[in-house]
Parts: sequence; C-alpha cells; structure tokens
Amino acid sequence: MKIGNLDLGEKPVLLAPMEDVTDASFRAVCKECGADMVYTEFVPSDGLIRDAARAIAKMRTSAEEAPIGIQIYGHIPESMVEAAQMADRADEIAGGHGCEVIDINFGCPVSKIAGRGAGSGMMREPDKMVAITKAVVDAVRKPVTVKTRLGWDEHSKIIVELAERLQDCGIAALTIHGRTRQQMYKGSADWSLIAAVRENPRIRIPVIGNGDITTPERAAECFSRYGVDGIMVGRASFGNPWIFKEIKHFLRTGERLAPAGVPERVALAKRHLGLSLALKGEVRGVFEMRRHLSCYFKGLPDFKETRIRLVTERDPQELYRLLDGIAARWGEFMPARDENVYGV
Repeated sequence: MKIGNLDLGEKPVLLAPMEDVTDASFRAVCKECGADMVYTEFVPSDGLIRDAARAIAKMRTSAEEAPIGIQIYGHIPESMVEAAQMADRADEIAGGHGCEVIDINFGCPVSKIAGRGAGSGMMREPDKMVAITKAVVDAVRKPVTVKTRLGWDEHSKIIVELAERLQDCGIAALTIHGRTRQQMYKGSADWSLIAAVRENPRIRIPVIGNGDITTPERAAECFSRYGVDGIMVGRASFGNPWIFKEIKHFLRTGERLAPAGVPERVALAKRHLGLSLALKGEVRGVFEMRRHLSCYFKGLPDFKETRIRLVTERDPQELYRLLDGIAARWGEFMPARDENVYGV
C-alpha cells in the first residue's frame, strides 16, 4: 500500500491517533512491536496558530517512529490551512523528525469537538469538509490523508459518495471508522460500507479500515472479506501494544503467537516508562504513564492493591520496583487470549 510515495508494504497495520494515548512514548513501543505506521495525538488547529506550547509539542516526533502522520483537527478553513502548513514544517517548528503524512481528523466523536463542528461534526457539513480538505491539500507539500466515519447518524451514512469527493480533492488515502458519530464507540462497526467504498471502481486511493479490530483473526478477516488496503488498530492497542506483533505474525503464517507472558509485559511496561520519563521528565512522565501502566496487567488475579499503587505512586524508582515485583509474583501466570481481558 502506498500513500503518495510512501510504501508501507502489503497489508500494513497502523496505530490509530488517540488523544491522551498516542504520545511519543506509546508510539515508540507500538512501533517496536510492529506497527507499520503511527500517528500523533490529534493537534488542534487553533492551538497551533496561537503558538500554544502544548499543541506544538504534540508535533515533536523522532526518526525512530517514522513513518509517522501528524493529525490535525478544526472547523475553520483558514486555521486548518495554517495548521497544516505548520505540520508540513514540524521538524523546524517543533524540532525532531517531522512527519511523512498530514492527516485530517473528521472522525472524533466527543462532544467538545464534534459539537462545535470539528472532528465528526463535519459529517453534518460535507461541503465544508470537502472545501477544507481541498484547501489543505493545495497548501502543503506532504501527502494529505483523511480519517472519518460513516456519517453523522443512521439516517445520514454518506461515506460512499463522500469518499469520491474527498479523493477528488487530492487526498492520498482515506481511513474509515465503521461507525456513525452518534454511535460514538458503541455497538459494532459496520465494515460493509467500508467495503462498498473499496469496491467502488472510481476509488483509486488506498482505503484503510478501522473499528473493532481486537484479534489477529479479525484483522485477517478485514483484509480478506472487506478488501481494504490497510487496517488501523485503536483502542485494542491500549495496554496491549504487542497486538501489532500478533497481527503481523498471523497475517504471515496463519498461526497465533503465544500470548505475551507477564515477564514480557513487565519488560515492555518498563521500556514504556523509561521513554516517558526521558521525554517528559519525572513528574509529568510518571503522571501520564498512570493511564497505561495498570492496563498492561489486566486479568491478573488478586491485582487490585498493586493496580492502585501503580496509579498513585509518584517515585519512578518505586514504580520500577513495583514492576519487578509483578514479574516475581505473577511471572508464571499464563495470560488469556480473550481480547475482552487484554483488549480495550
């Protein structure tokens, strides 16, 4: 699959952009586990043009993460163009590697974003969505991609027609989450409409499917049954970055890898913690790891007390001791394969 001149190989597996999840440390561990491409947390266009430090910091990437996409969102055309131009020069503005792709978020369903017309709120204004996309494509050098949903609600699933219009704007790939905005993350993703876009003879760009990919078997089915060019894994990677390794192995061999054992989980959690501390400093690095640490160990018996300590401890060295203690106490425990235990 190619996005512009970027070749991601056959059946690539991508890490979805997720706010408060896909920071640099998490992207790095997912990349090490086999993700073919990763994305930043979504960056607010108004924050970028106001020179907000937090928004600019989200664009700071490293060469080890490449290829990487910087995702932007907003609802004001001029702000989106300016933000895209800043993402195009992220290596100069934020430092670090920059990006290979600029992605537009037309899919986020949370009320504070969609309610003001950004993210999936754009599904109610397809003409404006198309106009913003065209303006961004024309304003930058790097390939532009779009991530969106099926429609606003069950009565306005416009994705098949919308995909053609977005392609005509010049985007290099389209990612579709198989739910409407009104569904949020509830119910099941409808991949039949993703397949309808892929089967449309007018569609020449890669189509990437997203939604409910929680097992290697489901990943393989999405390629074989729905014909997508790539897949994007989101919530199932949270606390479970080795899902990329499992999916890639299954796609190559048709066989399941053994579940990651507790020692492997501890080693990856320590790697993740170390990256977070190095990138963000002790206070913020520990605080922002709390949302990740306990998720590495879902399903362990009699774990409540240890989980509480993991999400309240402030001393990095004590966290490392806690992780070593998990390996010592639960090292022989065999994790389940049930994605409802370790997936999200």
